Amino acid sequence: MLTSLAFIFLIGLSMAALCQKIRLPRIVGMLFTGVVMGPYVLNLLDPSILGISSELRKIALVIILIKAGLSLNIEDLKKVGRPAIFMSFLPAVFEIVAFVVFGHCLFEVTRIEAALIGAVLAAVSPAVVVPKMVQLMEDRYGTDKSIPQLILAGASLDDVFVIVVFSSFLGMAQGEAADMASLLDIPVSIVLGIILGVVGGYAISLFFEWRYKKSKHIRNSAKVVIILGIAFLLMSIEVWLEDYIAISGLLAVMSMACMVQKKSSESVGRRLSAKFGKLWIAAEVILFVLVGAAVNIEYMLGAGAKALILIFAALAFRSVGTWISLLGTSLNMKERAFCVIAYLPKATVQAAIGSVPLSLGLACGNIVLSFAVLSILITAPLGAIGMDLTYKTFLNKN
Repeated sequence: MLTSLAFIFLIGLSMAALCQKIRLPRIVGMLFTGVVMGPYVLNLLDPSILGISSELRKIALVIILIKAGLSLNIEDLKKVGRPAIFMSFLPAVFEIVAFVVFGHCLFEVTRIEAALIGAVLAAVSPAVVVPKMVQLMEDRYGTDKSIPQLILAGASLDDVFVIVVFSSFLGMAQGEAADMASLLDIPVSIVLGIILGVVGGYAISLFFEWRYKKSKHIRNSAKVVIILGIAFLLMSIEVWLEDYIAISGLLAVMSMACMVQKKSSESVGRRLSAKFGKLWIAAEVILFVLVGAAVNIEYMLGAGAKALILIFAALAFRSVGTWISLLGTSLNMKERAFCVIAYLPKATVQAAIGSVPLSLGLACGNIVLSFAVLSILITAPLGAIGMDLTYKTFLNKN
């Protein structure tokens, strides 16, 4: 296992740096590393690593959601208001609809399986979007109209919405609930997830404050460990209660981070966010390399031109949903176009959940994973490079 970890970190980081030099997203290099080292090509990774890859992917997703929560200012979210709410679900809904309409026709999958593929692909990537929006806020691009805050808020909630929808469709695909009534769990899980996260975050903040008043200051590194421990506990609560009531553990994690950020001073929130940013450096390598390792390269290439057509058709639907979400705002055409571009990249959520149907033995597992990886390889560079090329032209510097 140690040899495999050495390969993952050293080769994964090297390929990420190489891609960065040629102006491609780092995750492309990590995915390529996983594909080459995985069991379908060179088979260099220990089976014990691959056996716990789903747990490792979940840890990575928790880390990036905590970082997103710590970066999200509640006051900024209130300012952007309605468009952020619409962007949290409308583009994803449009993309899922595209897969339900066209996926059933182009591939031999049922409507539910097509919806499952759409749910995997519908989430925007925090790994690509969050760092870029934080940079824009620091450089004051688009902040006069709170554009980075709008995208950051919408993208963070979008991921949670998609993951909850994915869970519902996954249950239907397994035959647990073959009707749309299970989607009623979505608002319940969202509300309970927020309440659980807010309570957890408030409790953490009170504990930190109590220790400070007792002159027993907790180091930021220790705070990170405590926050991670509570986050894992929140994720566990979702599993413990899943037979009785639906709770979104991931939304609880992000809500907890938002509450910690709100109750902390600006400098403490910034330092905690930086700490989780450092954790993400290691987590993203493990996440994307292991996702690449799970890809059956033959099956993915066999998907052919039809898969590409479907992905781009879904992106077109998604762009329409993003544009509709921005109707009635003060944004001009260029600013709306930038929002559309920023909502294209996929990576983190697709990496975290793309292999779940395959691990559960579903008939559509291979095609879901193939679509997940193809969408990352196509949209992550498209969105990342698109944002880099347009933000100085499309956004005002405040």
